[in-house]
Amino acid sequence: MQETTSSASESLKAGNRVVAGGIVAIVLILLGAAVFLFLNLPDANAFNAKVERLFVENDDLTSFADIKLLEILAQSGTAFSEVLASYRMVIFVLLVFSTALLLAALVFLVTIIALNRRISAIQRSGIQVASLLISREGRAVYINDMEFQLTEAALETLAVLAEARMDDEVLTGAQIEAVISGRSEADCDEAAGATRVKRLRDALGNQLVSELLVKTIARRGYVLAVGKDAIRMV
Repeated sequence: MQETTSSASESLKAGNRVVAGGIVAIVLILLGAAVFLFLNLPDANAFNAKVERLFVENDDLTSFADIKLLEILAQSGTAFSEVLASYRMVIFVLLVFSTALLLAALVFLVTIIALNRRISAIQRSGIQVASLLISREGRAVYINDMEFQLTEAALETLAVLAEARMDDEVLTGAQIEAVISGRSEADCDEAAGATRVKRLRDALGNQLVSELLVKTIARRGYVLAVGKDAIRMV
């Protein structure tokens, strides 16, 4: 148990390191892209500087038309700088938005992987049942506070398996049939007991619950995957 706990802890730490590394990598990549884009954008005042240079170098432009043309060029430069500034803001917002989307995608991916690993671990180790209460009067079984209504036959099968589990026994289909029917084991068919177990699993409904709660041990029989201390019958 200590080895399993240590392995799970190491896996969790490794997963956290992967997530942290992925987040840092995404932020660095987008930060590098942002710096590259902003450095390669033209200077917002470049056009105004060119117009100002035209004013200085062409002081002989004194006619009304020439001055008007230079004023139009100056106004165009101002408009260009304002548009370029808005472009910078749009690029910044898009980069922030893409960063948020990539981080969310990474978190969702890691969550899905963690859930898949957890389901696989459950499938390998079985259901962790803290309590299993069999109520004959109510014809129900309570598994970890989940209630399952059972038929009389399914309840009898579960009760037989529970008693066998408390005695650390594995029952074959013929033995289950013999205990329930009261006949000799030699007179009982293995298939009859297997049918009872199948009907019990069908009555439990949830395939994951039924397959992992009532486990089949090859060439030996059937057993409840529940701790003896967790079983109670009323």
